[in-house]
Amino acid sequence: MKIATWNVNGIRARSSEVLSLIEREHPDVFCLQEIKASRELVPEPLGSLPGYWSFWHGHKGYSGVALLLKKATFPGRPRFSHPEFDQETRAVQAEVGDLRVASIYVPNGGKDFDAKLRFLEGFEKYAAAARSGSSRLVLCGDLNVAREERDVHPKLQKADQIGTTAVERGLLEKIIGHGMVDVLRKFAPDDDRLFTWWAPWRNLRERNIGWRIDYVLASEPLRATSCAAFREFGTSDHGPVLAEFDLAPPQYEGAPDEPPPAPPAQIPLL
Repeated sequence: MKIATWNVNGIRARSSEVLSLIEREHPDVFCLQEIKASRELVPEPLGSLPGYWSFWHGHKGYSGVALLLKKATFPGRPRFSHPEFDQETRAVQAEVGDLRVASIYVPNGGKDFDAKLRFLEGFEKYAAAARSGSSRLVLCGDLNVAREERDVHPKLQKADQIGTTAVERGLLEKIIGHGMVDVLRKFAPDDDRLFTWWAPWRNLRERNIGWRIDYVLASEPLRATSCAAFREFGTSDHGPVLAEFDLAPPQYEGAPDEPPPAPPAQIPLL
């Protein structure tokens, strides 16, 4: 099973690139972040892509996440819902049998650091509850925290900058500590230039001077067989991350025409 995640920095600008990646990799699950569009603004054919269940959770110009699940792998409609910590259209999950996949977009914290910490705290409680429920869990997305010092290029490292503070890293470690594996790092344990985001100036992407802030976190029992980031793909300031698992599709007895839930009322973080 292939699971991909990508902060697209605007789905309207990157819809053709998302389609291209789907055609190239055929992911069973595709998690998107920062779509910056409500459902009706997602370009076709991506908005109602044949062969995929899709749920678009966003609004114009800011934030937003989405989940796409391949119908051939998941013949019954997944149960889409929103974790309780979801704010500003930043989290959506899909449940199929005992498999739960979530697309998460953590606030960067530049305008409201306390709101970022509240979001991470809610995220940590969610991961703890999911583990206690014995779900097979995959959490994907732009978490806006560099886990280690080496996850920021030496030229960009600064003391106590947002995204690298001890409190943020501590909360991320608590999330991972709930039986999760940092899959990208697992397959590149010695790569000190493993980055997924590059500021769009001074040719930083071409020079690979960036941060690693995009993750695939998977429950320990899930057997990952590979994981890679694609620095050279697309025009977003983030690169896609693709993980493969030795995982049989879960059994699901839900009705194929089960409608998705309505998005919850959003309480702005800013």
